[in-house]
Amino acid sequence: MNDSVKKRINDLIEIIERANREYYLEDNPTLTDQEYDRYMAELISLESRYPDLKREDSPTSHVGTKIQDKFNKVTHKISMLSLGNVFNEDEVKAFDERIRKEDEPKYVCELKIDGLAISLTYEKGVLVRGATRGDGVVGEDITENIRTIKSIPLVLDREIDIEVRGEVYLSKASFEKINKEREANGEPLFQNCRNAAAGSVRNLDANITKKRELDCLIYHLPNPLDYGIKTHYEALAFMKELGFNTNYKANRLVNNINEVLDYIKEWTEKRSSLPYDIDGIVIKVNDINMQNRLGFTAKVPKWATAYKFPAEEVVTRLIDIIFTVGRTGKITPNAVLEPVRVAGSTISRATLHNEDNVVDKDIRPGDYVVIRKAGDVIPEVVRSIKERRTGTELPFNMIAKCPICGTTIIRKEEESDYYCQNDNCPARKIENIIHFASRDAMNIDGMGEAVIEELYNEGYIKNITDIYEFNKYKEELIELDGYGKKKIDNLKTAIENSKNNSLEKLLFGLGIRNVGSKTAKILARRFKILDNLANASLEELTIIPDIGDIIAKSIVDYFNDDNNKQIINKLKALNVNMKYINTSNVEEKDDFKGKTFVLTGTLISITRDKASELIENLGGKVSSSVSSKTSVVVVGDNPGSKYEKARSLGITIWQEEEFLDKINN
Repeated sequence: MNDSVKKRINDLIEIIERANREYYLEDNPTLTDQEYDRYMAELISLESRYPDLKREDSPTSHVGTKIQDKFNKVTHKISMLSLGNVFNEDEVKAFDERIRKEDEPKYVCELKIDGLAISLTYEKGVLVRGATRGDGVVGEDITENIRTIKSIPLVLDREIDIEVRGEVYLSKASFEKINKEREANGEPLFQNCRNAAAGSVRNLDANITKKRELDCLIYHLPNPLDYGIKTHYEALAFMKELGFNTNYKANRLVNNINEVLDYIKEWTEKRSSLPYDIDGIVIKVNDINMQNRLGFTAKVPKWATAYKFPAEEVVTRLIDIIFTVGRTGKITPNAVLEPVRVAGSTISRATLHNEDNVVDKDIRPGDYVVIRKAGDVIPEVVRSIKERRTGTELPFNMIAKCPICGTTIIRKEEESDYYCQNDNCPARKIENIIHFASRDAMNIDGMGEAVIEELYNEGYIKNITDIYEFNKYKEELIELDGYGKKKIDNLKTAIENSKNNSLEKLLFGLGIRNVGSKTAKILARRFKILDNLANASLEELTIIPDIGDIIAKSIVDYFNDDNNKQIINKLKALNVNMKYINTSNVEEKDDFKGKTFVLTGTLISITRDKASELIENLGGKVSSSVSSKTSVVVVGDNPGSKYEKARSLGITIWQEEEFLDKINN
């Protein structure tokens, strides 16, 4: 009996693995999805009934069952470097000129997949480890999650020890599917395919990773000479022969820089037709020995670069112009658009900023307009296409009254914006509450815009103090659609946790005019207790660096307002913390104390927010622009004009590694 079961298991594995190769490598599947699922279900059933017969290389290992506590660290035997960037034709030619000082090169052009870089290690042809890039030297072990990705082979076609590198990504179709499911479940939507892929790969529950239907393309062999391979193009073919999914249809060996530019032009035009997002073209010297002669900088290979696409512009129709009211009462015109995909996101709204912007660009409802979005920047309407007008489009007219409460709006002197003057305007109140609960303020998890709007409209939360009396309405809330016991308990926990935030979180959350998160941190560190700040005079405030007359007056006006005094007293009674808490547990350091820092480029080992927080905790401050007052510029990957300006001014420059050493030491 066991012999026949064993034979059937082996047959099923052979069928499934052949189907995987046909689907991912040859793009020529012979099995339907239903047949594939049926064979997989049969294999899972047999292995569960006869666990002693399960093979280590079984494709059912792609199913994913493990929930991890954390990701262990992995040190890369060969560093995983990122790529330098070029942004236009002149910079591509300059890259080529530098290479040709060494020799006459051939190049390999590849599509730059917008996903997460990974390393895969095999021993005797069996996958033993999957890891993220991390800081290039140390990454995270994500093997359990990697095993759930069907296009990553668990066993190669040869018993070989090898490490390869590639990109895990999410197709556009899978991205749309996931977001529809998340919307139906009331979960926040992913912003783009790359974020969704990265979050999925780094989820501690491999079952969730599997559900995301990730894919993978392999593009790099770190040590080709060890296998007798002398060119990168041969390495790509070698990895495909082993059973890896490579982008062989798009990869191209070219003879000169003109053919590189032709490739860039071709794929710039074809980009939108791809089933996945790309954000550029990778250009690599083909000859491995030439690569080795050219070598590396501390961060990037000198023999490769990435051409990054310019800000993507697309055309769509502007259906309407609507108006929103912010927490300060500012009225903002917004474009309602026919949904269109741009720079990795589906856009249906875009800000029009203010009346002057709309009038100057002559943007009208019904127009076809050009939308631009570069990276994570908020989408904007660049211009209208006037030649496509039908004659029915009417010129824009600014509204005269608040769209929510009907109060007459006014335009302040020397400003482009209109404001609602009604302090009790429901829209302003809702925006105030949303701001108070937001991540950079009190960070009340689960209390997003939709939840706050619903609770406001239902009458449970009318101002920020009502948040802390949330538990009074538990019985009523459970009757609301979508408010089960678990959701209510989670909200209650998040609300209670927010009471323990440090003072700067509360200060920012209060929405004091002109007081942003950085200013709130300065004030909290200086005054320690809210009452000290509330009693501070204009003179005391204006002598503080970075606190000018306008901010000082806003603070004094806020704390002199009787309504605001009542809110603060109520928050005190509800046990919301009013003191500064130094959570860093670090002393100020001479390398940082009293100095002004500017961050530029992409930091690999730390986020900008975290780097800024550490600088401030160590006694420094962070600025967004370089000037003669700048003390240090911290440089990550691909620094821009700030780096060049710092050099021209003779300002101290720290690379990311030096910055981290200063912090740690």
